[in-house]
Amino acid sequence: MTTLSIYHRPQISQPMQQLTTFDDIASLLASAGIQLEHWQTNAPTADANSEAILHQHRAEIERLKQQEGYTSADVISLTPEHAERKTLREKFLQEHTHSEDEVRFFVRGSGTFFVPMGDQVFQLTCEAGDLLRVPANTPHWFDCGEYPDFVAIRIFTNPEGWVGHFTGRETFH
Repeated sequence: MTTLSIYHRPQISQPMQQLTTFDDIASLLASAGIQLEHWQTNAPTADANSEAILHQHRAEIERLKQQEGYTSADVISLTPEHAERKTLREKFLQEHTHSEDEVRFFVRGSGTFFVPMGDQVFQLTCEAGDLLRVPANTPHWFDCGEYPDFVAIRIFTNPEGWVGHFTGRETFH
């Protein structure tokens, strides 16, 4: 289930607000400039490669490319057995920005994005079918968990893909 918890800094132990209704979450995020949509998806088979996953969602990806000027897409897949899961988690847990929108579509599994907004931090757990667009230059971080298990399509303007600009600010998860 897609969930949004809002924390007040510096008291981050208990959320001030929690939402579990998709439309309420999308509306609140939209007021902060963050877009959340839901696309239909079927969990890929264990042997599905990146090309097959991208092909399955080709129409939606092309629509976004035409509307927003994105130029490329790839697939990231992390499992509990992934050799670099710890290193990747540590990298994504650092607050960073991008010079382009961060666009993620969860095909399978889930992951949690943290977006500081003033003295609040939005904690959004995305599930399969969720498409999230965090605007360019918005500080955020991502937690895939100690034992990640997700497949997501990443959509970019920059053909080089994921380029993070780390802020050095403290995060939590």
